[in-house]
Amino acid sequence: MTFRQPPEWAPHDAVWIGFPSHPELWLEDLGAAREEVVAFARAVWADGFGEKPILVAADEDAGAAARVMAGDFANVVVRPFGDVWLRDTGPILVAADGGIAARDFGFNYWGGKYDLPGDEEIGGLLAADRKLAVTACDWVLEGGAIDTDGTGLVVTTEQCLLNPNRNPDMTRAEIEARLAGDLGLTRVLWLGDGLANDHTDGHVDNLARFVGPNRLALPIAAGEDDPNAAVFADAKARAEAMGVEVVAIPSPGRVTNEEGDVVPASYMNFYIGNAAVVVPVYGAANDDAAVAAIGALFPGRTAVGIRADHLLTGGGSLHCISQQIPSAG
Repeated sequence: MTFRQPPEWAPHDAVWIGFPSHPELWLEDLGAAREEVVAFARAVWADGFGEKPILVAADEDAGAAARVMAGDFANVVVRPFGDVWLRDTGPILVAADGGIAARDFGFNYWGGKYDLPGDEEIGGLLAADRKLAVTACDWVLEGGAIDTDGTGLVVTTEQCLLNPNRNPDMTRAEIEARLAGDLGLTRVLWLGDGLANDHTDGHVDNLARFVGPNRLALPIAAGEDDPNAAVFADAKARAEAMGVEVVAIPSPGRVTNEEGDVVPASYMNFYIGNAAVVVPVYGAANDDAAVAAIGALFPGRTAVGIRADHLLTGGGSLHCISQQIPSAG
């Protein structure tokens, strides 16, 4: 059987999107985070030109709220989970012999940081909803840790995949072999560190994204105080050394929370839908320029900027809460 994880710009049948469900986790940000999620889903739906969003709520109360807020443009399912980060806890889907199959990887709460009941099981539940054949993969991998261009090339970071808090007994070569054997990803572009203060230990979907075969979008520092300037420069050098074309995208620069701490705000956490590419924005000076730059990479799709400030208080953004369901064939 041949199989490979498709690139995100390949056609989708639908997309799972996590709906903030636990007031004790989101506190005063719960209502605003839900509004951001629904705005994201509406942009993906694109008045029926995009794929159908499936809002995943963790309990019946959250499901009822999602149905009221989403109306007819999204389906709602209730499945227990710890939190909304379905990019990491949901199944990773592969195209396999004209169909779609699921890979269910081990999940250890981002290296043991956030132990929330339900996050280990949600991947299998969602795959079962779609009646997908599921292969259990006996090593830890989160979907946000990798991005692929559809040719077998995958990008990741050493900070995450080589972190001893994930698979301490696996070498770099063994991880490369597992990526090939489980997802059909046969060539690995290893970047170094991810963004400053990213609790995922450097997920690549906050740093670098493929936007075409062998074509990688990377931020460029927004000024001398950009906390990730050195990370961006190192990533660019590594990509170009491997012969990958690099496309520069503006960075939001230094974004801080109410306590003055740097947060991992990134335009790279965009979602590529059938009709729209949806970019998180934060009220930063480069918001409009970043949406325009990313939109220019996807002719035929509408680029939409969606505020994601309240989602970011939970540690992630639009790509982190979504997991696309590729079309078969």
